[in-house]
Amino acid sequence: MLESYSRCWAEIDTTAIAHNVNEIQKIAGNTKIMGIVKANAYGHGDVTCAKALRECGIDFFGVSSIDEALRLRQAGIQENILILGYTPNEHFHYLHEQNIVQSLVSFEYALQLNAYAKENNVVLRAHCKVDTGMCRTGIIYQDQEKNMDKIIQEYRLSHIQVEGIFSHFPVSDELSNVSKAFTLHQIELFQEVLENLKQEGIEPGIRHIQNSYGILNYGDLGFDYCRPGLLYMGVTSDDSIDIVSNPDFIPILSLYANVSLVKWIQKGQSVSYGRHYIANKPTKVATISIGYADGLPRMVSNQNLEVIVNGVKCPLIGNICMDQCMVDVTNVESVQQGDEVCIIGTQKGQRVTVDEISRKAHSINNETLSCITSRVPRLEKRVK
Repeated sequence: MLESYSRCWAEIDTTAIAHNVNEIQKIAGNTKIMGIVKANAYGHGDVTCAKALRECGIDFFGVSSIDEALRLRQAGIQENILILGYTPNEHFHYLHEQNIVQSLVSFEYALQLNAYAKENNVVLRAHCKVDTGMCRTGIIYQDQEKNMDKIIQEYRLSHIQVEGIFSHFPVSDELSNVSKAFTLHQIELFQEVLENLKQEGIEPGIRHIQNSYGILNYGDLGFDYCRPGLLYMGVTSDDSIDIVSNPDFIPILSLYANVSLVKWIQKGQSVSYGRHYIANKPTKVATISIGYADGLPRMVSNQNLEVIVNGVKCPLIGNICMDQCMVDVTNVESVQQGDEVCIIGTQKGQRVTVDEISRKAHSINNETLSCITSRVPRLEKRVK
């Protein structure tokens, strides 16, 4: 841990992960949890989160790429790792060298993997991806086109050990009748694929289909694993979206920066690039050492986004810069260089959420958190 905090930093409350996992398990029932730690665990720190999840009994992790899988292996994570995305041919050797499970993003891709494995006299572990409605990766199995033959062929490839099968929900976060019908039909299609495999004498292996909102809104579907990402981090994609369940999540990430300068400006003076903020009265301005290169979206400039300065909520003013932003601290009685500013989290009884940033950025919390950049240290939460 750093001895001091000279610019901006994120604090991760790893103790809250166990609480959040327990809340997920209450909803998921007997369905086991595959911890999704892709994109540096949505900006929270993949290794830190994976180790905390492992302490909760999580034995399977999901990542997006071979790079992310290798990062976990190098950090001592020996549990099962599933690459949800594509691995280039030149990196196929890592799959068997590091005992990593590869998703079969297409039938043609499965043939490439099998040819490599046969040539090198190895067997690669894999999960079959079935496209029941996302139309992103996987073998299409939808009403318009049911490629059951290709799914069966993947299971029968000589040098691919297909250990599981999965699909993905695109609208499990929506509770309209149309979206619920679409999701329920995806489940029906997935179950149809499983039944067809069994009729062919093929054991499907590990079955998983539920993403975070698939867990929140559909509970225990009777499959083997579910795939929460943001949930164990204590947040959902959008606080305004209604959900069926009522979990008690604790956000694990807080974001802070320091005051670098405090000054008074007079009526008529402007702040930051573009002069979009012009003071209409004498105003005390604090410059804060965080900007869009740290992950605070420039899009939220001049939208009355509030941060907490010494326990007082204060609005950002003017355009957010690459490394800095400015805050109206006129109502803060005492503020000086070095004071701690809370961007996300709680301070002296006041709270600001990542969702407030996401709404003003016309985005979702997944993106906002994932965009906190690598130059922002992730530190274990301190006792305040």
